[in-house]
Order: sequence, then C-alpha cells, then structure tokens
Amino acid sequence: MDLTAERVTKRIKGKRILQDVSLNMASGSVYGFCGRNGSGKTMLFRALSGLMHIDSGRIFWRGKELHKDFSVLPSLGIVLEHAGLYPNMTGLENLAYLAGLKKVIGKEEMCEALRRVGLEPYDKRVYGKYSMGMKQRLAIAQAVMERPEVIMLDEPTNGLDEGGVQEIRTVICQERNRGALILLASHNKEDMDMLADHVYRISDGCLTGEEEGR
Repeated sequence: MDLTAERVTKRIKGKRILQDVSLNMASGSVYGFCGRNGSGKTMLFRALSGLMHIDSGRIFWRGKELHKDFSVLPSLGIVLEHAGLYPNMTGLENLAYLAGLKKVIGKEEMCEALRRVGLEPYDKRVYGKYSMGMKQRLAIAQAVMERPEVIMLDEPTNGLDEGGVQEIRTVICQERNRGALILLASHNKEDMDMLADHVYRISDGCLTGEEEGR
C-alpha cells in the first residue's frame, strides 16, 4: 500500500474531529468518503496531506512517515472548501504563480490543465469575476496540473452544471488511469457510483464502514 494511516486521532478544543482512523490505500485507485457536513471528511484530508498535525497515530507515504521524513505529502494536488486563489489574477496567472513554487511544469502544462477542466487559458477575466462553477474548475486545474501522485478532492463537482460534472469526472478517471491515488469526498451518490473503487463512510470522525465501489 502507498498511503497508510494508523489510528489517526485529532481533537480541536476538546471536540473529537478524527478518532482511530486507519486506512490502507494504493495508487491507481479512487477512494470515496461519504458523510454529512461536519462528519470529518475535510479534516481527514487535511490530516492525510500534512496540512494539519494529528494528536496521535501515524501516517506513511511509501514507507516514509509524515511529519518526520517530510512535512506534507511530497507530490500532492488538493481541493478543499476554500481554494484561496488570488481574486485579481486571471486563471492562468493563478496557475503560473502556484507552479512557480515548485518549478516542475511550464506554461504549456498550465494551459492544458485549464482546457481539461473546460476553461479558456487566455480568458482575461480575473478570478474574482468567476462564477462558482468556474472557480471550482480552476481549483481542480491547479490540483492536477503538476501530475501529482496523490490527489485529494473535496466535493469536486459542487457548483458545476451537468456538462462541467462530466468534464471533471473524465479528469478524475484520466488521473486514476495515469496511476494517481485519488481521495474523493462527495455528497453526490453518482460520483461515488461512477468513480470510486472503494467507498468509506465517516461519521463523527470515525470510519463506520467500507464497501466496494464501481
């Protein structure tokens, strides 16, 4: 297994956020996580990515331990609730700024990522003028543009029209086929039915069940 969690627990202000979560996940698969708002899905993604420290337990990526061998997963694309992109930059300018942090891709790859999610690379509109659906598309473009080994998507089809939903599902399938390990949180049952190889149910920070997906 590539990404492993062992009895991961986290409390915030005395409230249980994650409790004894254990997972074994392999590359080239989509792992779906279902649960109500506040059930712990987003916090689990934050913990597994390294964006949040845990109180106890351990997380491993290919045999190396998170927060000991590295602070965040070394090859990660992630979409959480608030993307934090720059409102006065265009979509391409936002991607160029983010890509400049690692310097592993060029303009061609950024433009390709935008086209894959249905955005025009040279659209002059700034992010602050985007519709909700366009913002969601751009968030997904930044998550996949560097071809990361791990992709975490929190409600990736939220706010999209039917055409946008199909485009993003296609991107997720392409990334799985490329060999990425994908974690998907969604309220959309169709997303789970069509995309997830394994489905976990989460409630009050605990995994309550696992079932086979598609």
